[in-house]
Amino acid sequence: MKVEQIYTGCLAEAAYYIESRGEAAIIDPLRETAPYIRRAEKDNAQIKYVFETHFHADFVSGHVELAQKTGAKIVYGPEAKCEFDCYSAKDGEEFKIGDLTIRVLHTPGHTLESSTYLLLDENGKEYCIFSGDTLFIGDVGRPDLAIKSDLTIHDLAGMMYDSLRNKILPLPDHVIVYPAHGAGSACGKNLSKDTFDTLGHQKEVNYALKQQSKAEFIKAVTDGLTAPPQYFPLNAMMNKQGARGLDEINKEALKGLSPQEFEDIAIATSALLLDTRAPQVFAAGYIPGSINIGVDGQFAPWVGALITDIRQPILLICEAGREEENIMRLARVGYDHTLGYLAGGIEAWQQSGKSVEKIQSLSATDFEKEYTNHELNVIDIRRPGEYETAHITDVPNKPLDYINDWIGSLDRDRTCYVHCAGGYRSMIAASIMRARGFREVIDIAGGYGAIAKTGLPKESGVAAV
Repeated sequence: MKVEQIYTGCLAEAAYYIESRGEAAIIDPLRETAPYIRRAEKDNAQIKYVFETHFHADFVSGHVELAQKTGAKIVYGPEAKCEFDCYSAKDGEEFKIGDLTIRVLHTPGHTLESSTYLLLDENGKEYCIFSGDTLFIGDVGRPDLAIKSDLTIHDLAGMMYDSLRNKILPLPDHVIVYPAHGAGSACGKNLSKDTFDTLGHQKEVNYALKQQSKAEFIKAVTDGLTAPPQYFPLNAMMNKQGARGLDEINKEALKGLSPQEFEDIAIATSALLLDTRAPQVFAAGYIPGSINIGVDGQFAPWVGALITDIRQPILLICEAGREEENIMRLARVGYDHTLGYLAGGIEAWQQSGKSVEKIQSLSATDFEKEYTNHELNVIDIRRPGEYETAHITDVPNKPLDYINDWIGSLDRDRTCYVHCAGGYRSMIAASIMRARGFREVIDIAGGYGAIAKTGLPKESGVAAV
Protein backbone atom coordinates (compact mmCIF):
# COMPACT_ATOMS: atom_id res chain seq x y z
CA MET A 1 0.00 0.00 0.00
CA LYS A 2 1.24 3.45 -0.89
CA VAL A 3 -0.39 6.70 0.20
CA GLU A 4 1.47 9.85 -0.80
CA GLN A 5 0.58 13.49 -0.26
CA ILE A 6 1.51 15.74 -3.18
CA TYR A 7 1.59 19.22 -1.66
CA THR A 8 1.74 22.45 -3.67
CA GLY A 9 2.79 25.36 -1.47
CA CYS A 10 1.69 28.17 -3.78
CA LEU A 11 -1.93 27.07 -3.48
CA ALA A 12 -1.54 25.39 -0.08
CA GLU A 13 -3.19 22.41 -1.81
CA ALA A 14 -2.77 18.69 -1.24
CA ALA A 15 -3.51 16.04 -3.84
CA TYR A 16 -3.05 12.36 -3.05
CA TYR A 17 -1.68 9.27 -4.78
CA ILE A 18 -2.84 5.83 -3.63
CA GLU A 19 -1.50 2.56 -5.06
CA SER A 20 -1.99 -1.15 -4.41
CA ARG A 21 -1.16 -4.15 -6.59
CA GLY A 22 -0.73 -2.11 -9.76
CA GLU A 23 -3.91 -0.06 -9.38
CA ALA A 24 -3.83 3.64 -8.43
CA ALA A 25 -6.15 6.49 -7.58
CA ILE A 26 -5.63 10.24 -7.50
CA ILE A 27 -7.56 12.45 -5.11
CA ASP A 28 -8.13 16.17 -5.81
CA PRO A 29 -5.60 16.63 -8.66
CA LEU A 30 -4.38 20.03 -9.79
CA ARG A 31 -4.80 20.99 -13.42
CA GLU A 32 -1.45 19.66 -14.63
CA THR A 33 -1.77 15.93 -15.26
CA ALA A 34 1.83 14.94 -16.01
CA PRO A 35 3.04 14.59 -12.39
CA TYR A 36 0.29 12.09 -11.56
CA ILE A 37 0.82 10.07 -14.72
CA ARG A 38 4.57 9.93 -14.11
CA ARG A 39 4.02 8.84 -10.52
CA ALA A 40 1.83 5.94 -11.59
CA GLU A 41 4.27 4.96 -14.35
CA LYS A 42 7.05 4.78 -11.75
CA ASP A 43 5.06 2.01 -10.01
CA ASN A 44 3.96 0.49 -13.31
CA ALA A 45 0.44 1.17 -12.08
CA GLN A 46 -2.78 2.04 -13.88
CA ILE A 47 -4.77 5.03 -12.61
CA LYS A 48 -8.21 3.52 -12.06
CA TYR A 49 -10.04 6.37 -10.35
CA VAL A 50 -9.87 10.14 -9.97
CA PHE A 51 -11.73 10.99 -6.75
CA GLU A 52 -12.88 14.58 -6.17
CA THR A 53 -13.94 15.60 -2.68
CA HIS A 54 -16.06 18.47 -4.04
CA PHE A 55 -16.21 21.10 -6.77
CA HIS A 56 -13.11 23.07 -5.85
CA ALA A 57 -13.38 26.85 -5.83
CA ASP A 58 -9.74 27.82 -5.29
CA PHE A 59 -8.20 25.98 -8.24
CA VAL A 60 -9.14 24.30 -11.51
CA SER A 61 -8.82 20.54 -11.40
CA GLY A 62 -7.27 18.43 -14.14
CA HIS A 63 -9.74 15.60 -13.60
CA VAL A 64 -11.20 15.60 -17.12
CA GLU A 65 -7.85 15.59 -18.93
CA LEU A 66 -6.41 13.04 -16.49
CA ALA A 67 -9.35 10.72 -17.14
CA GLN A 68 -9.01 11.16 -20.89
CA LYS A 69 -5.31 10.30 -20.81
CA THR A 70 -5.55 7.31 -18.46
CA GLY A 71 -9.02 5.88 -18.87
CA ALA A 72 -9.74 6.52 -15.18
CA LYS A 73 -13.27 7.04 -13.88
CA ILE A 74 -14.01 10.42 -12.27
CA VAL A 75 -15.87 9.98 -8.98
CA TYR A 76 -17.71 12.63 -6.95
CA GLY A 77 -19.94 12.23 -3.93
CA PRO A 78 -23.73 12.37 -3.85
CA GLU A 79 -25.55 15.34 -5.41
CA ALA A 80 -22.68 16.17 -7.80
CA LYS A 81 -23.97 17.20 -11.21
CA CYS A 82 -21.24 17.48 -13.85
CA GLU A 83 -21.28 18.55 -17.49
CA PHE A 84 -18.86 15.76 -18.40
CA ASP A 85 -18.69 12.01 -17.86
CA CYS A 86 -18.44 11.42 -14.11
CA TYR A 87 -19.89 9.09 -11.51
CA SER A 88 -21.83 10.47 -8.55
CA ALA A 89 -21.35 7.88 -5.80
CA LYS A 90 -23.84 6.94 -3.12
CA ASP A 91 -23.17 7.55 0.56
CA GLY A 92 -21.37 4.46 1.85
CA GLU A 93 -20.48 3.14 -1.60
CA GLU A 94 -17.11 1.39 -1.85
CA PHE A 95 -14.43 1.24 -4.55
CA LYS A 96 -11.53 -1.21 -4.81
CA ILE A 97 -7.92 -0.21 -5.51
CA GLY A 98 -5.91 -3.40 -5.49
CA ASP A 99 -6.27 -4.75 -1.95
CA LEU A 100 -7.54 -1.42 -0.63
CA THR A 101 -11.06 -0.08 -0.26
CA ILE A 102 -12.26 3.51 -0.55
CA ARG A 103 -15.59 4.20 1.17
CA VAL A 104 -17.57 7.34 0.35
CA LEU A 105 -18.78 9.37 3.34
CA HIS A 106 -21.14 12.13 2.24
CA THR A 107 -20.21 15.15 4.38
CA PRO A 108 -22.11 18.22 3.12
CA GLY A 109 -21.49 21.62 4.66
CA HIS A 110 -18.60 23.18 2.80
CA THR A 111 -20.57 22.40 -0.35
CA LEU A 112 -23.61 20.18 -0.83
CA GLU A 113 -21.72 17.44 -2.68
CA SER A 114 -18.69 17.52 -0.35
CA SER A 115 -17.56 14.02 0.54
CA THR A 116 -14.84 12.45 2.63
CA TYR A 117 -13.12 9.29 1.41
CA LEU A 118 -12.28 6.68 4.04
CA LEU A 119 -9.39 4.37 3.11
CA LEU A 120 -9.54 0.82 4.48
CA ASP A 121 -6.27 -1.13 4.38
CA GLU A 122 -5.66 -4.70 3.15
CA ASN A 123 -7.25 -6.05 6.35
CA GLY A 124 -10.30 -3.82 6.17
CA LYS A 125 -9.04 -1.58 9.00
CA GLU A 126 -9.70 2.18 8.89
CA TYR A 127 -6.40 3.78 7.92
CA CYS A 128 -7.03 7.40 6.87
CA ILE A 129 -9.57 9.85 5.56
CA PHE A 130 -9.20 12.25 2.65
CA SER A 131 -11.36 14.99 4.09
CA GLY A 132 -11.23 17.58 1.31
CA ASP A 133 -12.47 20.91 2.65
CA THR A 134 -14.71 19.37 5.30
CA LEU A 135 -12.05 18.90 7.99
CA PHE A 136 -8.70 20.68 7.96
CA ILE A 137 -5.86 20.47 10.44
CA GLY A 138 -6.90 23.06 13.01
CA ASP A 139 -10.07 24.11 11.23
CA VAL A 140 -13.07 23.13 9.12
CA GLY A 141 -14.08 24.35 5.68
CA ARG A 142 -15.86 27.63 5.24
CA PRO A 143 -19.63 27.16 4.85
CA ASP A 144 -20.33 30.10 2.54
CA LEU A 145 -19.34 28.80 -0.89
CA ALA A 146 -22.41 26.87 -1.95
CA ILE A 147 -25.32 29.02 -0.89
CA LYS A 148 -28.57 28.55 -2.82
CA SER A 149 -31.64 30.75 -2.52
CA ASP A 150 -33.08 28.49 0.18
CA LEU A 151 -29.85 27.99 2.14
CA THR A 152 -27.89 30.36 4.34
CA ILE A 153 -24.34 30.22 5.64
CA HIS A 154 -25.82 29.07 8.97
CA ASP A 155 -27.75 26.29 7.26
CA LEU A 156 -24.56 24.99 5.66
CA ALA A 157 -22.60 25.32 8.91
CA GLY A 158 -25.31 23.25 10.58
CA MET A 159 -24.94 20.59 7.87
CA MET A 160 -21.20 20.54 8.49
CA TYR A 161 -21.76 20.04 12.21
CA ASP A 162 -23.96 17.03 11.47
CA SER A 163 -21.46 15.66 8.93
CA LEU A 164 -18.59 15.86 11.39
CA ARG A 165 -20.58 14.44 14.33
CA ASN A 166 -22.22 11.61 12.41
CA LYS A 167 -19.60 10.60 9.83
CA ILE A 168 -16.10 11.62 10.93
CA LEU A 169 -15.87 11.91 14.71
CA PRO A 170 -17.11 8.33 15.33
CA LEU A 171 -14.05 6.99 13.43
CA PRO A 172 -11.13 5.59 15.48
CA ASP A 173 -8.66 8.11 16.89
CA HIS A 174 -5.71 6.53 15.04
CA VAL A 175 -7.20 7.43 11.64
CA ILE A 176 -4.97 9.89 9.77
CA VAL A 177 -6.64 13.07 8.50
CA TYR A 178 -5.43 14.10 5.05
CA PRO A 179 -7.11 17.42 4.11
CA ALA A 180 -7.13 19.24 0.77
CA HIS A 181 -5.44 22.38 2.13
CA GLY A 182 -3.03 23.78 4.70
CA ALA A 183 -2.14 27.23 6.04
CA GLY A 184 -2.42 29.96 3.42
CA SER A 185 -5.61 28.70 1.82
CA ALA A 186 -8.67 30.93 1.80
CA CYS A 187 -10.91 27.86 2.15
CA GLY A 188 -10.77 28.18 5.95
CA LYS A 189 -9.77 30.79 8.52
CA ASN A 190 -7.52 28.97 11.01
CA LEU A 191 -5.63 26.30 9.05
CA SER A 192 -2.52 24.80 10.59
CA LYS A 193 0.87 24.68 8.91
CA ASP A 194 0.73 20.92 9.49
CA THR A 195 -0.64 19.09 6.49
CA PHE A 196 -1.88 15.93 8.25
CA ASP A 197 -2.63 14.68 11.75
CA THR A 198 -4.49 11.95 13.60
CA LEU A 199 -8.19 12.35 14.17
CA GLY A 200 -7.68 11.79 17.90
CA HIS A 201 -5.32 14.75 18.18
CA GLN A 202 -7.65 16.95 16.15
CA LYS A 203 -10.45 16.16 18.57
CA GLU A 204 -8.23 17.63 21.29
CA VAL A 205 -6.94 20.76 19.55
CA ASN A 206 -9.26 21.74 16.69
CA TYR A 207 -11.46 24.59 17.95
CA ALA A 208 -14.36 23.60 15.71
CA LEU A 209 -14.45 19.99 16.89
CA LYS A 210 -14.50 21.09 20.53
CA GLN A 211 -17.80 22.98 20.21
CA GLN A 212 -20.41 21.10 22.23
CA SER A 213 -23.62 22.23 20.56
CA LYS A 214 -24.66 22.93 16.99
CA ALA A 215 -25.37 26.57 17.86
CA GLU A 216 -21.88 26.98 19.36
CA PHE A 217 -20.33 25.31 16.32
CA ILE A 218 -22.19 27.53 13.86
CA LYS A 219 -21.12 30.67 15.71
CA ALA A 220 -17.49 29.53 15.99
CA VAL A 221 -17.04 28.67 12.31
CA THR A 222 -18.89 31.70 10.91
CA ASP A 223 -17.50 34.43 13.17
CA GLY A 224 -14.68 36.37 11.54
CA LEU A 225 -15.11 34.95 8.04
CA THR A 226 -14.02 37.45 5.40
CA ALA A 227 -15.49 37.44 1.90
CA PRO A 228 -14.09 34.66 -0.31
CA PRO A 229 -11.81 35.68 -3.20
CA GLN A 230 -13.73 36.82 -6.25
CA TYR A 231 -12.44 34.03 -8.49
CA PHE A 232 -13.84 31.22 -6.31
CA PRO A 233 -17.26 30.88 -8.01
CA LEU A 234 -15.60 31.08 -11.43
CA ASN A 235 -13.26 28.19 -10.65
CA ALA A 236 -16.09 26.14 -9.16
CA MET A 237 -18.07 26.58 -12.37
CA MET A 238 -15.09 25.53 -14.49
CA ASN A 239 -14.75 22.39 -12.39
CA LYS A 240 -18.42 21.55 -12.90
CA GLN A 241 -18.20 22.12 -16.63
CA GLY A 242 -14.78 20.55 -17.23
CA ALA A 243 -11.84 22.73 -18.22
CA ARG A 244 -9.64 22.62 -21.31
CA GLY A 245 -6.45 20.62 -21.12
CA LEU A 246 -3.08 22.25 -20.52
CA ASP A 247 -1.72 20.87 -23.79
CA GLU A 248 -4.27 22.94 -25.70
CA ILE A 249 -3.57 26.04 -23.63
CA ASN A 250 0.19 25.75 -24.16
CA LYS A 251 -0.25 25.63 -27.94
CA GLU A 252 -1.92 29.04 -27.78
CA ALA A 253 0.19 30.64 -25.05
CA LEU A 254 3.79 29.48 -25.61
CA LYS A 255 4.60 32.14 -28.19
CA GLY A 256 7.78 34.18 -27.90
CA LEU A 257 7.11 37.73 -29.07
CA SER A 258 9.56 40.42 -30.12
CA PRO A 259 9.29 43.74 -28.27
CA GLN A 260 7.39 45.29 -31.18
CA GLU A 261 5.04 42.31 -31.51
CA PHE A 262 4.51 42.37 -27.76
CA GLU A 263 3.63 46.07 -27.81
CA ASP A 264 1.38 45.78 -30.88
CA ILE A 265 -0.62 42.90 -29.37
CA ALA A 266 -0.90 44.74 -26.05
CA ILE A 267 -2.42 47.74 -27.78
CA ALA A 268 -4.69 45.71 -30.07
CA THR A 269 -6.11 43.47 -27.33
CA SER A 270 -5.88 45.65 -24.20
CA ALA A 271 -3.99 42.75 -22.66
CA LEU A 272 -2.78 42.91 -19.08
CA LEU A 273 1.02 43.05 -18.91
CA LEU A 274 1.88 40.64 -16.13
CA ASP A 275 5.47 40.68 -14.89
CA THR A 276 6.21 37.64 -12.74
CA ARG A 277 9.82 38.39 -11.80
CA ALA A 278 10.97 38.83 -8.21
CA PRO A 279 9.73 42.10 -6.63
CA GLN A 280 13.09 43.84 -6.36
CA VAL A 281 14.10 42.76 -9.88
CA PHE A 282 10.83 44.23 -11.17
CA ALA A 283 11.41 47.47 -9.26
CA ALA A 284 14.79 47.99 -10.95
CA GLY A 285 13.20 48.23 -14.39
CA TYR A 286 9.77 47.36 -15.76
CA ILE A 287 7.54 48.04 -18.76
CA PRO A 288 5.27 51.02 -18.07
CA GLY A 289 1.78 49.86 -17.15
CA SER A 290 2.80 46.33 -16.21
CA ILE A 291 1.73 44.63 -12.97
CA ASN A 292 4.08 42.61 -10.78
CA ILE A 293 2.93 39.37 -9.14
CA GLY A 294 6.05 37.34 -8.43
CA VAL A 295 5.82 33.71 -9.51
CA ASP A 296 7.87 32.59 -6.51
CA GLY A 297 5.30 33.77 -3.98
CA GLN A 298 1.62 32.86 -3.61
CA PHE A 299 1.27 33.61 -7.28
CA ALA A 300 -1.94 31.87 -8.32
CA PRO A 301 -4.10 33.02 -5.38
CA TRP A 302 -3.05 36.65 -5.88
CA VAL A 303 -3.72 36.45 -9.60
CA GLY A 304 -7.18 35.13 -8.80
CA ALA A 305 -7.84 37.74 -6.14
CA LEU A 306 -6.69 40.77 -8.13
CA ILE A 307 -7.37 40.12 -11.83
CA THR A 308 -11.13 40.46 -11.75
CA ASP A 309 -11.88 39.19 -15.27
CA ILE A 310 -10.94 35.54 -15.67
CA ARG A 311 -11.16 36.01 -19.45
CA GLN A 312 -8.62 38.86 -19.39
CA PRO A 313 -6.00 38.51 -22.16
CA ILE A 314 -2.53 38.37 -20.58
CA LEU A 315 0.96 39.02 -21.92
CA LEU A 316 3.82 37.71 -19.81
CA ILE A 317 7.18 39.17 -18.82
CA CYS A 318 9.08 36.47 -16.97
CA GLU A 319 12.44 34.82 -16.38
CA ALA A 320 13.83 32.97 -19.39
CA GLY A 321 13.07 29.26 -19.23
CA ARG A 322 10.06 29.66 -16.93
CA GLU A 323 7.46 30.57 -19.56
CA GLU A 324 5.62 27.24 -19.50
CA GLU A 325 5.62 27.20 -15.70
CA ASN A 326 4.04 30.66 -15.64
CA ILE A 327 1.34 29.62 -18.10
CA MET A 328 0.58 26.49 -16.09
CA ARG A 329 0.35 28.38 -12.82
CA LEU A 330 -2.06 30.88 -14.36
CA ALA A 331 -4.15 28.02 -15.68
CA ARG A 332 -4.31 26.46 -12.20
CA VAL A 333 -6.77 29.19 -11.26
CA GLY A 334 -8.52 29.43 -14.61
CA TYR A 335 -6.61 32.22 -16.36
CA ASP A 336 -6.38 30.51 -19.75
CA HIS A 337 -6.01 33.47 -22.10
CA THR A 338 -2.26 34.09 -22.17
CA LEU A 339 -1.39 35.46 -25.62
CA GLY A 340 2.37 35.01 -25.42
CA TYR A 341 5.49 36.18 -23.63
CA LEU A 342 8.23 38.74 -24.21
CA ALA A 343 11.07 36.81 -25.85
CA GLY A 344 14.39 37.84 -24.30
CA GLY A 345 12.60 39.46 -21.36
CA ILE A 346 13.16 43.00 -20.14
CA GLU A 347 16.68 43.02 -21.59
CA ALA A 348 15.29 42.62 -25.12
CA TRP A 349 12.78 45.39 -24.41
CA GLN A 350 15.51 47.80 -23.36
CA GLN A 351 17.83 46.81 -26.18
CA SER A 352 15.08 47.68 -28.65
CA GLY A 353 15.13 51.24 -27.29
CA LYS A 354 11.83 51.07 -25.48
CA SER A 355 11.47 52.80 -22.11
CA VAL A 356 11.28 51.29 -18.63
CA GLU A 357 10.22 52.71 -15.30
CA LYS A 358 11.45 52.05 -11.76
CA ILE A 359 9.91 51.85 -8.31
CA GLN A 360 11.97 53.23 -5.45
CA SER A 361 12.55 50.97 -2.46
CA LEU A 362 13.47 52.52 0.84
CA SER A 363 15.08 50.62 3.71
CA ALA A 364 13.19 50.55 7.00
CA THR A 365 16.04 52.55 8.60
CA ASP A 366 15.84 55.31 5.99
CA PHE A 367 12.05 55.24 6.17
CA GLU A 368 12.26 55.79 9.94
CA LYS A 369 14.35 58.92 9.37
CA GLU A 370 11.92 60.33 6.83
CA TYR A 371 8.88 59.38 8.89
CA THR A 372 10.29 61.13 11.96
CA ASN A 373 11.04 64.35 10.08
CA HIS A 374 8.05 64.57 7.75
CA GLU A 375 4.34 63.86 7.66
CA LEU A 376 4.25 60.95 5.23
CA ASN A 377 1.39 59.24 3.40
CA VAL A 378 1.83 55.61 4.46
CA ILE A 379 -0.44 52.60 3.96
CA ASP A 380 -0.19 49.10 5.44
CA ILE A 381 -1.56 46.58 2.94
CA ARG A 382 -1.41 43.48 5.14
CA ARG A 383 -4.54 41.56 6.06
CA PRO A 384 -6.54 42.87 9.04
CA GLY A 385 -5.39 40.09 11.37
CA GLU A 386 -1.73 40.91 10.68
CA TYR A 387 -2.35 44.61 11.15
CA GLU A 388 -4.20 44.13 14.44
CA THR A 389 -1.28 42.19 15.89
CA ALA A 390 1.03 45.20 15.49
CA HIS A 391 1.34 48.20 13.17
CA ILE A 392 2.82 51.68 12.92
CA THR A 393 0.76 54.07 15.01
CA ASP A 394 -1.83 55.99 12.96
CA VAL A 395 -0.96 54.23 9.70
CA PRO A 396 -4.20 53.01 8.04
CA ASN A 397 -4.83 49.45 6.92
CA LYS A 398 -5.64 49.01 3.23
CA PRO A 399 -5.55 45.24 2.57
CA LEU A 400 -4.20 44.29 -0.84
CA ASP A 401 -7.11 41.86 -1.29
CA TYR A 402 -9.44 44.85 -1.61
CA ILE A 403 -7.25 47.24 -3.59
CA ASN A 404 -9.93 47.63 -6.24
CA ASP A 405 -12.25 48.99 -3.54
CA TRP A 406 -9.92 51.50 -1.86
CA ILE A 407 -7.55 52.68 -4.57
CA GLY A 408 -9.97 55.32 -5.83
CA SER A 409 -10.04 57.06 -2.45
CA LEU A 410 -6.32 57.94 -2.46
CA ASP A 411 -4.66 61.07 -3.83
CA ARG A 412 -2.75 60.02 -6.97
CA ASP A 413 -0.60 63.17 -6.88
CA ARG A 414 0.74 62.56 -3.39
CA THR A 415 3.76 60.30 -2.80
CA CYS A 416 2.60 57.10 -1.13
CA TYR A 417 4.76 54.77 1.00
CA VAL A 418 3.57 51.16 0.95
CA HIS A 419 4.50 48.16 3.07
CA CYS A 420 3.31 44.61 3.72
CA ALA A 421 4.97 41.95 5.88
CA GLY A 422 8.06 41.24 3.81
CA GLY A 423 7.91 43.00 0.45
CA TYR A 424 6.09 40.62 -1.90
CA ARG A 425 2.60 42.12 -1.61
CA SER A 426 3.75 45.73 -1.36
CA MET A 427 5.38 45.50 -4.80
CA ILE A 428 2.15 44.12 -6.21
CA ALA A 429 0.30 47.11 -4.75
CA ALA A 430 2.94 49.59 -5.90
CA SER A 431 2.83 48.27 -9.45
CA ILE A 432 -0.97 48.46 -9.59
CA MET A 433 -0.96 51.98 -8.18
CA ARG A 434 1.65 53.15 -10.68
CA ALA A 435 -0.29 51.54 -13.54
CA ARG A 436 -3.38 53.46 -12.42
CA GLY A 437 -1.72 56.83 -12.46
CA PHE A 438 -0.13 57.38 -9.06
CA ARG A 439 2.73 59.85 -9.44
CA GLU A 440 5.13 58.17 -7.04
CA VAL A 441 4.88 55.05 -4.90
CA ILE A 442 7.75 54.04 -2.61
CA ASP A 443 8.11 50.48 -1.35
CA ILE A 444 9.41 49.96 2.19
CA ALA A 445 11.92 47.14 1.76
CA GLY A 446 11.52 44.21 4.12
CA GLY A 447 8.02 45.27 5.11
CA TYR A 448 6.81 45.19 8.69
CA GLY A 449 9.40 42.55 9.49
CA ALA A 450 12.06 45.24 9.05
CA ILE A 451 9.92 48.07 10.45
CA ALA A 452 9.41 46.14 13.71
CA LYS A 453 13.15 46.45 14.38
CA THR A 454 13.08 50.27 14.17
CA GLY A 455 12.11 52.79 16.80
CA LEU A 456 8.95 53.87 14.99
CA PRO A 457 5.87 54.14 17.26
CA LYS A 458 3.79 50.98 17.13
CA GLU A 459 0.51 49.72 18.52
CA SER A 460 -1.93 46.85 18.20
CA GLY A 461 -5.67 46.87 17.79
CA VAL A 462 -8.53 47.09 15.33
CA ALA A 463 -7.66 48.20 11.83
CA ALA A 464 -8.13 51.85 10.92
CA VAL A 465 -9.19 52.25 7.29
